[in-house]
Amino acid sequence: MNDCSPSIPTNTNPANSGADYIGRFAPSPTGLLHFGSLLTAVGSWLHARQHGGQWIIRIEDLDPPREQAGASDAIIRTLANWGMESDQAIWFQSQRLHHYQGYIEQLLDSQKAYRCYCSRKQVATAGLKGPEGWRYNGRCRSRTEQLNQQHCIRFDSRGEDINLDDELQASCTENPEQLYGDFPIQRADGYIAYQLATVVDDQAQHISHVVRGIDLLSSTSRQIRLQQTLGFNTPKYCHLPVVVNDDDQKLSKQTYAQPISEDYEPGTLISVLKLLGANPPKDLQDCDAATLLAWGKDHWKPAELSGKKTLPNTP
Repeated sequence: MNDCSPSIPTNTNPANSGADYIGRFAPSPTGLLHFGSLLTAVGSWLHARQHGGQWIIRIEDLDPPREQAGASDAIIRTLANWGMESDQAIWFQSQRLHHYQGYIEQLLDSQKAYRCYCSRKQVATAGLKGPEGWRYNGRCRSRTEQLNQQHCIRFDSRGEDINLDDELQASCTENPEQLYGDFPIQRADGYIAYQLATVVDDQAQHISHVVRGIDLLSSTSRQIRLQQTLGFNTPKYCHLPVVVNDDDQKLSKQTYAQPISEDYEPGTLISVLKLLGANPPKDLQDCDAATLLAWGKDHWKPAELSGKKTLPNTP
């Protein structure tokens, strides 16, 4: 017997002690939503709703050469069809370039950023390895003259160690400069870099909690260093395990992850909830998305994912 209750509007923000909670899901439109990105979206939505907070969508469309035509609209439609709508107007980062440029100029003027004319080959020749490949050695940090040639803008990431306290992952200490070097905040091709845009928009949207995949954990210390330098607030972080395929590779466009259906599929949402530690009863297997998500909010136990780095493609 189907025990589905009437649909509950998913964009309702309960007025309770969690009213100051604002979370976000911020996909890049380089492809359509796949199972792994759906899991992150659902996890961030459940976390926000269980805290009585808001959940907003932000489209991080800052890399036109890699973007797929129509992906932004398809992502937004898919999320709505699967019961997740933004509680605020959706921001598109491509419409906010002047805001990012303003902060770049501020960092340049305060000598917290500088123009870098080094090629990738020069960076590699310096021989400094980091967890994400070759890290920059600060060669252009003290350069005073400006050259008439292509360059990126790097952030001076020197400073004290940063403590990373995560809701799910083990606490650790990182020094962004020692691990990643002075990282770009504007690329040599002129596009705004992810680290800066994310920090600026999290502050502008008053994001209090960032729930995202553990593949982005390595960005956290860099983003905190930027937040500290710009006088921004630091959100609370919760890094979810990522979904991997049979070869133990993270599901992504690069690993040929297949997109989910734009139309809601209850079986797939049930699989997501199971991987997130909830196990919907059989009488909910044919329910609409709003009902399943409402049940998931009440049974969301993120602590059960504590310490996990990966999840299988199927429960």
